[in-house]
Amino acid sequence: QVQLVESGGGLVQAGGSLRLSCAASGRTFSSHIMGWFRQAPGKEREHVARVSLSGSMTYYADSVKGRFTISRDNAKNMVYLQMNSLKPEDTAVYYCAATRLGSAEYVYWGQGTQVTVSS
Repeated sequence: QVQLVESGGGLVQAGGSLRLSCAASGRTFSSHIMGWFRQAPGKEREHVARVSLSGSMTYYADSVKGRFTISRDNAKNMVYLQMNSLKPEDTAVYYCAATRLGSAEYVYWGQGTQVTVSS
């Protein structure tokens, strides 16, 4: 079982930066692929970024590629999302998620943190 708690959301002007953090409980953190998702009002949930078990491999949605960076610290049970050059269309609730052990299926979710980018 993994419990996830996000932090770091807030209100920022377009062009600004935010760093989201996700604290994970449990002793198996390094065995879970971690990801960040977002959902804006009236839109489907979007898979924004993913990081491999060791942190050596990452995936980004085209909409954030070159602006967002995902990373993890297995010693601290933390995953981060550095968001630069933010745009109003990045406004959403951002969720941290973890996969089931040995699987690519996301089954553990945080409560979400609101990111609002003003123009």
